[in-house]
Amino acid sequence: MDVLDLARLQFASTTIFHFIFVPISIGLSLLVAIMETMYVVKKNDKYKQMAQFWGKFLLINFAVGIVTGILQEFQFGMNWSEFSRFVGDIFGTPLAIEALLAFFLESTFIGLWVFGWDRLSRKVHLACIWLVSIGTMLSAFWILAANSFMQRPVGYAIRDGRAEMTDFAALLTNGQLIWEFPHTVSAAIATGAFLVAGISAWSLLRKRNVDFFRTSFKLSVIVAFVASIAIALFGHSQAQYLMDTQPMKMAASEGLWERSSDPAPWTVFAVIDPETRENRYEVKIPYLLSFLSYSRFSGSVPGMNELQAEYEQTYGPGNYIPPVRTTFWSFRVMVGSGVLMILLGMYGAFMALRKRWDKMPRWYLRAMIGAIFLPFIANTAGWIMTEIGRQPWTVFGLFKVEDSVSPNVTAGQIWFSLISFSAVYLILLALLVWLFIRTARKGPVSGEEPDRDSREHDFDPYGAYPEKGGGQVVAP
Repeated sequence: MDVLDLARLQFASTTIFHFIFVPISIGLSLLVAIMETMYVVKKNDKYKQMAQFWGKFLLINFAVGIVTGILQEFQFGMNWSEFSRFVGDIFGTPLAIEALLAFFLESTFIGLWVFGWDRLSRKVHLACIWLVSIGTMLSAFWILAANSFMQRPVGYAIRDGRAEMTDFAALLTNGQLIWEFPHTVSAAIATGAFLVAGISAWSLLRKRNVDFFRTSFKLSVIVAFVASIAIALFGHSQAQYLMDTQPMKMAASEGLWERSSDPAPWTVFAVIDPETRENRYEVKIPYLLSFLSYSRFSGSVPGMNELQAEYEQTYGPGNYIPPVRTTFWSFRVMVGSGVLMILLGMYGAFMALRKRWDKMPRWYLRAMIGAIFLPFIANTAGWIMTEIGRQPWTVFGLFKVEDSVSPNVTAGQIWFSLISFSAVYLILLALLVWLFIRTARKGPVSGEEPDRDSREHDFDPYGAYPEKGGGQVVAP
C-alpha cells in the first residue's frame, strides 16, 4: 500500500471509530433531558432516577469520545497537509466555533449537571442538561458545515491555489447542510434511543427493576420510532438534492451505468462488474427509483458513463467514477438497517402506547438487544457511501484526493501511527464496553439482587431507596 492508500485507510478507521461516540452523545443527552423534564413536570422521582442512571452512560461515552476526537484531528496535520492548506481558510471558522462555542457549552454545562443535583434548583438544573443537548447538536452543525463544503463548495474564491471564504452566510445556508444536518441528527437520536431500548429490553428479560426499565423502554422505543421515520424523510430529501449536485454519486449508489428507462426502476440486488462497466444480474422494483429521485413515478436517471463524459468536458481527462461496489452496497446496508429500525420501532411504539406489556413477546425484546447495533451499522454505511461516492474528490469539483495527501510523510510513518492509533482505539472500545456492561448490570439501584422473581414486577410508588447525594427515589 502506498502513502495515499494508507492515509485513506487511517482517515476511514479514525473517523468511523470516532463516529461511534458522537451519535450516542447527541441521542443520550436528548433522552436524558426529556427524562429530567418529565421529572420536573410530573414531580415523580422515578424520572429523576432514570435521568441519573442513563446519564451515567452519557458521561462514560462523553469522556471516551473526547479522546477519539483528539486523535482524529492529528491525522489532518500529519497525513493531509495539502488538503488542510487548501481548505484551511474555509474550515477554520466553523471548526473554531465548534470548539470554542459548542464544545465548551457541552463541557461546561455537563459539569454543572453532574455536580448540581443538590446545589441548583430543579429548573436551573434542567436547563443545564438541555444546554448540553443543544451543545451536542451545535457541534454536529458546525462539523457538518465544514463537511458540506466538501460535498458542495459555496461562498469561496480561489486565490494563490487556496480556497478562501468570501461569504460566511453561504456556508451556513448550503443546501447540502440543510438536508445533511437533520438527517444526521435524526440518526444520532435513533442511536441513543435504540441503546436505551436495548439495555432496557435486556433488563426486562432478566426481570430486573421491571417498572423502571419498562418506563425507559416505552420512552426510548417511541423516540426511536419517530427518529427512524425522520431519518427516512430527511434522507429521501437529501437524495433528491444530490440528484442535482452529485448525480455521479447517486448513479454509483444505484449501479447505473447507462441512463435508466422512464420510469426508472430501483435496483435491489446486482452483480456489478466495474471492469466491463455492466451489471451481470439485477433484481429491480419498477418505478421506485423515479419516485426516490423526483417524488413522482416518472423520470429517467443519468448513468455513470454519461456523467463521466460530462465530467471530462468540465474537469478535464480522468476517471470520475467512484468505487461502484462500495457505494452501491453501503447504500443498501444503510437503507436495510433503516427499514429494520422503523419496523422494530413501530412495533414497540404500538405495543407501548396500547399498554400491551403482558403480550410483549420475548423474541421482540431479544431483537431489541441486537437492534442496539443497527444505528451504528447504518451510520457507518451512510458515511462510507457519502465519502466514497464523492471520489475522486476531497472537495467536489475543486480538489482531488491524490493532491490532498502530505508530500513528506512516508508509508512507514503512517503505518506506525495507524498501528498506534488502532491500539489506543481498541483499548478505549474495550473500556467503553466494559463500563457500559458494568453500569447496566449494576442497575439504577446499587446492591440489588441480580435477578427478581417474575411475580415482583409491580411498582410500589411509596417504596424508597437512599440516593447518593440526598433525597429519596422510588424503586420496584
